[in-house]
Order: sequence, then structure tokens, then C-alpha cells
Amino acid sequence: MSSSQDFKSIQENIQSALVNTTRLTNQIAAEDINFQRTSNPDVEEQLDDTSTRLLTLATSLLKSSTRNTDVKAPKLEDGDDIDVQWLRIVDVVDTLLEKADTCLDEYTGVIKRKNAPTDQSGPAAKKFRSSTLETSMRRANIAKPQDAFEVKPNNLDTPPWKPILTTKPHALVPLEESLRTFNDENQTTQYKHPYETEILKLEYPDAVFRVREPIKYQPVETTAATFVDTFEGVLEMLEELKNATEIAIDTEHHDFRTYSGLLSLMQISTREKDWIVDTLQPWRHKLEVLNEVFADPNIVKVLHGSYMDIIWLQRDCGIYIVGLFDTYEAAVALQYPSKSLAYLLKKFVDFDADKKYQLADWRIRPIPEEMFYYARSDTHYLLYIYDMMRNELLEQSTEEPEQNLIRQVLDRSKETSLRRHETFAYDAEGGQGPFGWFNMLLRHSAGRFSKEQFAVFRAVHKWRDEIARREDESVVYVMSNSTLFDIARRIPPDPKALHSLLDPTSPRIAKREAFNLFNIINKAKAEGANGPSVNEVIRGNAPSTMGVGEVAKSVFPQLRSNDAEVLPTQDLVSQSSRFWGEMPISSRWEESSGVKARKDVKFELPWAKFIKSGKLVEEVTPKSQPVTEEEDVISLEQKPNSVEPPANEQFTLKAGLRRKVPEVESESESDSGSESGEVEDRPSNLEPSSGASPGAEEIAVPDMDESEKEAKRTKKAEKMARQKARKQAGKEERRAKKLAKRAKMAAANASQAAEKGENEDEEPFDYSKAKSVLKASRATNGAPQGKKFNPYGMTVDGPKPARKMHGEKPGKSYTFKK
Repeated sequence: MSSSQDFKSIQENIQSALVNTTRLTNQIAAEDINFQRTSNPDVEEQLDDTSTRLLTLATSLLKSSTRNTDVKAPKLEDGDDIDVQWLRIVDVVDTLLEKADTCLDEYTGVIKRKNAPTDQSGPAAKKFRSSTLETSMRRANIAKPQDAFEVKPNNLDTPPWKPILTTKPHALVPLEESLRTFNDENQTTQYKHPYETEILKLEYPDAVFRVREPIKYQPVETTAATFVDTFEGVLEMLEELKNATEIAIDTEHHDFRTYSGLLSLMQISTREKDWIVDTLQPWRHKLEVLNEVFADPNIVKVLHGSYMDIIWLQRDCGIYIVGLFDTYEAAVALQYPSKSLAYLLKKFVDFDADKKYQLADWRIRPIPEEMFYYARSDTHYLLYIYDMMRNELLEQSTEEPEQNLIRQVLDRSKETSLRRHETFAYDAEGGQGPFGWFNMLLRHSAGRFSKEQFAVFRAVHKWRDEIARREDESVVYVMSNSTLFDIARRIPPDPKALHSLLDPTSPRIAKREAFNLFNIINKAKAEGANGPSVNEVIRGNAPSTMGVGEVAKSVFPQLRSNDAEVLPTQDLVSQSSRFWGEMPISSRWEESSGVKARKDVKFELPWAKFIKSGKLVEEVTPKSQPVTEEEDVISLEQKPNSVEPPANEQFTLKAGLRRKVPEVESESESDSGSESGEVEDRPSNLEPSSGASPGAEEIAVPDMDESEKEAKRTKKAEKMARQKARKQAGKEERRAKKLAKRAKMAAANASQAAEKGENEDEEPFDYSKAKSVLKASRATNGAPQGKKFNPYGMTVDGPKPARKMHGEKPGKSYTFKK
């Protein structure tokens, strides 16, 4: 920019360019682009090239705008990415607009220009905290640590899983007697919890039931955490832990590059010190020595949300916890709005935990500084939070069991510490279990699979599980769920097509086994033609007699209760309807019986609804017949020669429809509307049609006595005569009022004509002397015409102008004028 150019000229040039660009964009958007694309291949090619160029340019601008910032620019590969990444694009544009606004204010002098930064000492500026985690920290490409374990995980071992304990400190029952098997609710053999007796008979220390002054945590800035990566360091830590009365524990887990999961880190804190224990060392199985503290009933172990920590500790290290206090259960009992650890840290410590590191790859060694700080903060403040929540629980507790909150929290913590690790064999047929395909099939709504597709889905799912167990990788790492369903839907015809369906970012395992996988797919496709369908398998795994509660308990083990007795479905379903009583709704549901039916069976029918939806079986006689209440009860008499209809065939119940009575002539029929007769609300008696047998497909309604018919017919006629007389009197009265009104109006008109002198005859209009309208000239004798009225123009005193609904677009149409 030269010095001769001022700011105003630059602003005008930029504004003019933006206005032209916006106008052109609006014109293009108003065109039918899809029509032009489909009708002209050249236009389609030009549009694709232009779109690609604009998307590339936009991506470059976004990337340049976010350089040297913590904001990550989105990558736009097609038009759909604009909608997907719209929020991130808006963030980048908002940041640019804020910077431009600040620069303009500084340039024009509205605000004072900021001085250049100096080397003055002072507190460091707070760094911007990104909410996303880098891919390198979320899924690190490192060597698998389990390959160096002295005791490697065995994914091919058949259940039941046996605890890896070799010793049992603080035992009430010896280890040999504790490791016994039993059959669970699914009749599967499992090992008992080694510390089950010790946990059930546990009595918490008296300090748990006393309100005490909370002990303040040590400042993080003045203390340091100890990283333990040697067995000697573990033994030194163990000696210090034995002197504590409460300890805080937390773990970090990894499950992407392993089949069953890896306990990657363990954090332990006392009132004075923090430890970070590396649980990925080859001697990790020796960590069971920590049971001297972890199983000590005199030391309270404080964890938050320990539902899975209990499983990971006993599965990988043989560690069991006796004397658990779960702060999550305390948050539930105190009815906090949120039960997360982040909420408790903010509430009691005013500490903002960066929970994005929950998804980090905790196998990374050495541990990055920010991840180390996050791991330490999970337990550093937990004992202080425990003091605050324990006091609050004691203050709100009473002697009544329902209001004894502290006891409720301790009992639920005991239940959590009794959880056992279990292994499951792969169920290829039923797909049950945590690694089965049945739950995945329900979640992804794959009910439209054909038999061949369903067979391919099960075969590929089984192959993926076998590869994952053998390579000690997660099933998602071997092949993603989306790729699995894509292969099942398309059924690739050759290995090349199968290779193209694999994710480009997928590991070498799937691509290496592509040929063998193709053979498995072909075999499953051939066998699937005669195999079961999806619906048959779903019905077989979920029987109709199983209620919702039973299904939930089979999926969620924590909902199971041996004490609560569940009634079977047959005891909860009534065998008769409260509305219809014992009457069968359909002959399909009737049980075949040799007992003869009773001669007189009476039941009530809702006649009004039946008549509205009734079907005319035969011609109805023109006689009108009223019906009494006795006729609502139909007597079904069994005739000796009648044939009982088959159980599954339909029958027709003959009934009358609405009919008209004979029309009555009326001279004022046009004034009063249609008065040809009344419509009966009652069915009339029907004569049986010739050749019909009422016992086979119809139920005949017996006629009434002739004397009753005649009496009712007479009563009906008298009622109709009275109604007709009332209507006729009303018509005469209305006609008289109408004539009087007309006479009054005629007299008023005559008086007005006399006053205005309208006695003279008006001259008729002569069309032969009228001026032409179609060939009228624009001006008369050269005199200028008045201004035409413009309904869209603004007037001073006139009403609000009309709005133009459709404006003229250039290039679309043109109006020719002379």
C-alpha cells in the first residue's frame, strides 16, 4: 500500500468488491443450478471445477487465518463438509472479524494502540485451553507394552476366569477356601470373590461416623508427586501407606490396542504425598503386594466412580479393595445436580479439571507434563472432598434406615467392591455376551438384512473376534463397525472389491487377511441362503414370555437381585377381559370342546356402533319399526339342524341400517330444506333371504309379535303427525313475518322516491355513441394525461404500498413497448 492512498479510498474499494461479489452470489443462488447441471454435461464439469477451486481457496484462507493460534482450521473437501464444519468456520470468521475490528479502531484512533510487549517480570499469562486432544496423544503409535509382560494376557482362555492371587493378606477365610466355584444366575460356572467374606463382615472405622474438621489439602505448587516405575519404589511406597488412615485411589485405562484392556496407570494419595504408579512394567503382576494396604479394613479407600476400577485392579494386578468409600455414591445420596468428579472438584476446591485427557493414550512413556498433572489432580484433592461429603452425610442422616445416608453410601460401596471380573466365550450362534453380535445388531437396526447378508455379517464378526484375540487387539482396531456392516450389505464379489471396502486407515491385519476373509464371505453367502433370518434369530433370543424387567436384568447384572421374587408373566396376565367378560373376542382364541352349547345364550351388543359400521346384507323392507330395550338382548337359540360354523371362518350378523320413512309432500319444501323423513336410530327386523341358512354363516334375529308391532307402528305415526304439525305452524309463522317485512321495505322505498323526484323517466345508455375502450388513445387532443396510479409507490397521505412478490430478474423476461 502506497502512502498516497488514504483509508477512505481503501475502504470504498473493499466495500465495492464485497458488494459485487455478494450480488453475483445471490444471482447464482437464484438460478436453477441442479437443472443446468443435469441438462448440460459441460456446465456440470465447469461447476465441479469451480466448486473444487472455491473449496480449496476457502480451506487455504481458513488455514492461513488460524496460523499461530490454538484454533484448528477445518478442511473442506466437498459441499457437505461446509454443513458439518459450519460451527468451526463461524468460529474462525468471528475471530477474524474481532481482529479486524480491533485493528480498524487502532488505525482510526478510536482506541490507543497497544504497546509492544516488554521483558518486565510478572505472572505468566494463562494459556488458552483447547477442548480437543491431538491424535498423537489420543492414539499413539508405540510398541505394545503387553509384549514385554512376564505374565502375558491369554485371550483364548476359556471361562471361568480364576483370580491371579497368590497370597491373601488380612484374610478371615484362607485363600484355598475362597477360590471356589459356583453357578451364577445364567447357570455359568464362575469363581467366587476371594474377599467376599471379608467385605460382607466389614465394620468401617469409627472415624467414618464422626463429624470432623476437614483436613486441608497440600498446595500443588509446593509439593511434588513421585513417579513409581520400579518394584523397589513400590515397596517404599507401601511402607508409607501402612501409616495412613485414609488413602485416595484412581486408575487410568487403555482399551484400543488390546483385546480385554490394559490398566495403564494408578494414582495413590495420602494427606501428605502423591504417587503415580506405572502399571505397564513387566513385573506388574507383583503389584498384588499392595493388598497389604488395599485389603486392610482399618484403612478407608476413597475412590470416585469405582465401578470399573475394581474390575481392572483385580484383572491385571490381583488387587482387591476392602473398606471402599465411593464419593459417587455419596453424590447420589446427597442429590447433587451432577455426580462427576469434575463437579466435585469445582464445588469444593474451585478447580477446573481438563477432562479431555480421559481419552488420552495412557501408554505413552514418558508421560507428558499436562497428562501427569491431570492424573495427579484426580486424587490430590479427593481426601478433602471425602471429608466435606462425609460431614454432610452425617448431618443429614438419622437413626431411621431410610434416612441414614452414611450407612446407605457404605452399603453401596460394599456392593461395588464385591464386583468380579468374568470372561466370556464367543457365542457364534446366538451372539450373546459383551463381545457378541446380537446387541450390535439391535443397536444398528439391521433388521432389513437378507438371509445371505445376515450370514455374512455373522461370519465376518466371528473372523474379526478371532483375529483380535490372537493379535491382542481390540475388535474395533482390526475392523470398524461401519466397515463390518458395509461388507455385510454389499457382499463383495471378488477380493479386489473387498479390499476397496476396507478403511484406508485400517491396520495391515485386515488387508493381510483379505484373501482368507473373502473365502469366508463366499462360504457364508452360500450357507446363508437356507439359514435363519434376522427376525427369527431375534425372536429366538427374546422369547415372548420374557418381560421388560427380565430383559433389563439379563443385560445389566447390577439390576439382578436374588432376594426379590419376580412373578412369572402368566401370573400377571388376566385370562378374561374386564370389558367383554368371559365372551370370546374371536373364534380363533376359543378352545375346541365337545361340550354342547346352552340353548339360551344372551349377550349385549353395542347397537349404535354396530349399526354405524354395519354392512347391508340384503334389501331392507320399507317398513319402519321401532325397537325397545328388550330387543338389545339377542337370544341365540340352537336349532337341531343347524351346522356349527368352522372355528376359523367368518360369519355375518344380519342387522338393519338407517332408513327413510315415506316422504310427505309439503308446499314449503324449498324453504325448510330436506324434510322427506326421519332417520331411525334403531335397526329394523329383516326378513331372511331365500336360500340362506341362518345357522351356517348368519345369525337370524327373531321377529316380534304382530300386536306389539302394530302398537308401536301406531305410536310412531302419531308422534310423526305431531312433529309435522309443529313444523307446519312454524313455517306459516315465518312466512307471515317475511311478507310483513317486505311490505315495510316497499313503503320506505316509495317515500324516498317521492322526496327525490324520481317520477321522471331515466334516459337509457346509448352504446352506439360511447367511446371505444380497446382503441382509446393515450392522450386527448394532445393534452397530457394525469399521473397513473402506482400501487407499489409510496404516497404522502395514501395507504401503505403493496409489496412486490416477484421481482423481475435480468435475462429472464422483457416487456416490449411501442
